[in-house]
Amino acid sequence: MILKDSYKEAPILNGLILSGGKSVRMGRDKGAIQWHGKEQRYYMADLLKQFCADVYISCRQDQELQIPDTYQMLKDSFTGLGPLGAILSAFQYQPENTWLVVACDLPLVDKETITFLIENRNAASVATTYQSPFDGLPEPLITIWEPKSFPILLSYKEQGYRCPRKVLINSDITLLQPPNTNALLNVNTPEDAHKAGKIIGKTIMV
Repeated sequence: MILKDSYKEAPILNGLILSGGKSVRMGRDKGAIQWHGKEQRYYMADLLKQFCADVYISCRQDQELQIPDTYQMLKDSFTGLGPLGAILSAFQYQPENTWLVVACDLPLVDKETITFLIENRNAASVATTYQSPFDGLPEPLITIWEPKSFPILLSYKEQGYRCPRKVLINSDITLLQPPNTNALLNVNTPEDAHKAGKIIGKTIMV
């Protein structure tokens, strides 16, 4: 992939797979569902390895032994905060780098979606993200977070906010239209899984 001049000198891009949720509504670990022949957390990690310097799977403390040595993991140091805690943990680990964050409950994210996001990355913004085709708001679960977002995220956390979307709504971001609207389908329930399975052409048992 040829880097555009706009981000040749930008901070190094790391990947972070959000896989530390408890998947209460799904009834099973969403990161372990095999949408594409392997557990989704590993499928997404392998996809991001094509674009990122290093890729980490975000996990809870009790998930540590579940991740094989062939993948790098990053345990949450900000606990009980959901995706926000995972993003903050990544920046605490490497605050000078940029983090491409993708949740494991977006099973329709593909190479085209990641490529388009990276090629249109604006390192001068707080973040580069997609506008959700489902509610029109920025989608924090597939976003490139620049280092300058770290203190902003911390500030919102200290004010009692847990939703990274609120940071995107109120910050200087680059907002893109996804090349494939289905890619942003968030799968949290068995009903969502059935819908996504129909698009993929695969029956997922949950």
